[in-house]
Amino acid sequence: MEVYVDGVGMVPFGKHPQTSLASLMAQAARTALEASKGPDVEALFVGAMNSEEFTGEGNLAAALADELELAGVPSTRVETASSTGAAVLEAAFYAVASGAYSSVLVVAGEKMTHLPTPRVTRILAEVIEPYERNAGASMVALAAMVTQAYAHKWGLSHRRLERVLCRVAVKNHRNGALNPYAQFRKEITDEQYYNSRIISYPLRLYDCAPITDGAAALVLTREKGDVKITGVGHGTDTLAVRHRIHLHSFAACRKAAERAYSMARRGPKDIDFAEIHDAFTCFEIIGAEDLGLLEEGKGWRAVEKGKTDLEGEIPINASGGLKARGHPVGASGLAQAVEIVWQLRGEVDPARQVKGARIGLLHSIGGMANNNLVVILEREDAPAHAIKWEPSHSRPVEIERHHRPDPSRVSREGVLDSYTILYVPPEGFPSPLVLGMITTYSGHRILARAATPTTFKVGERVAIEKGDGTFYFMRYGWAQRVVFRLSRKARGWKLALRRKLRV
Repeated sequence: MEVYVDGVGMVPFGKHPQTSLASLMAQAARTALEASKGPDVEALFVGAMNSEEFTGEGNLAAALADELELAGVPSTRVETASSTGAAVLEAAFYAVASGAYSSVLVVAGEKMTHLPTPRVTRILAEVIEPYERNAGASMVALAAMVTQAYAHKWGLSHRRLERVLCRVAVKNHRNGALNPYAQFRKEITDEQYYNSRIISYPLRLYDCAPITDGAAALVLTREKGDVKITGVGHGTDTLAVRHRIHLHSFAACRKAAERAYSMARRGPKDIDFAEIHDAFTCFEIIGAEDLGLLEEGKGWRAVEKGKTDLEGEIPINASGGLKARGHPVGASGLAQAVEIVWQLRGEVDPARQVKGARIGLLHSIGGMANNNLVVILEREDAPAHAIKWEPSHSRPVEIERHHRPDPSRVSREGVLDSYTILYVPPEGFPSPLVLGMITTYSGHRILARAATPTTFKVGERVAIEKGDGTFYFMRYGWAQRVVFRLSRKARGWKLALRRKLRV
């Protein structure tokens, strides 16, 4: 059964200090309902990642039904971390496609800007696997290590990587400047990018999506319309990043893409434009490769050549993306869908209208690529299915653990798969904090802290020691081991002396 999009709505992303989350979502919902031409909605699907901690609002599905005067209508909440907006769309899609309902309202939102940045960072970090979080990893730290792994895999020098990431940031801010719903409506220059501070090496401030308030909504119906959803794909991966086979790409995104293309009977070459989850600039490139829109290992070259610009071969993030439109974590996936509908209907500013927009794709990442979705939307008059989906990347989709559960002891040597220098660490950790993903010679991958804050090279041999229940790594050599062990003993002696003095 085909599922069509009826009315859509969105509130401008940014700061909304005087508006509750439920009211913000209701504003977007009312806009969608007013634009709807079909029958009354029979169910309400609500998406929010963590309204309990961000705003103290629980039981949000019932609260929103009450706010919209839809009492008696079934109301369900969906959550899959930062892909919640796409996941609630998926749930609503299947509810209509199954024949259970003829028309449903889908709403997603998040309100974050009223909290201090460290508090928001802590809440977002709760989706990280506990061991990695307790080792000091934040979302940006893990993203930085993924970025380093990508650069190492495909031979990008640090200078080349910086140039490519700069291109993505500048492009998306340029697109956002044309979007009246974007949080940042100003272009940035290369100089501004390079002068922004490093948050977690090699990622700068302009590589990271902002903290945002926002909400989006749309109505799905069986009534024939001008835009329909033809493909939905969903994939998950291990919660712990260190347990994955590959660090430089996201297998769950590839799995989701494979399923969405199969359902839509489309291939990457059918897609006219895409909204890709760019919570961090490198994710736009990795995502485009995982989707088959850009050639594996050469997506960064396509960015350099302008292929992802508005006028390029495959425009990506015409809205400004999460980077410039903003990233209210529970709403971003649904906001991508609303943007695609506007593009397909030709309802955006001509300056950012994608030419020949007939088939669009949204790609949404939950957590650190743990719970990912791909949705394909197309005009009713889109050309017939001419291209069969075939994987454009050479290796198969691998969703499996890198090794058995974490060991209490590992070999004392390994290879550094990736690392980052985190300059804005979580509360309670020193700055700078150096974290590394290491494959030990015993075959395990661990997340460890550097014994001293210094730079390393991905792929180099490192020594591993354990102290205070945490793995530490250092440059290979007996001298480094001796210094580390002596420093740990000295620390133990100081603690013992303090306890005696207190007695």
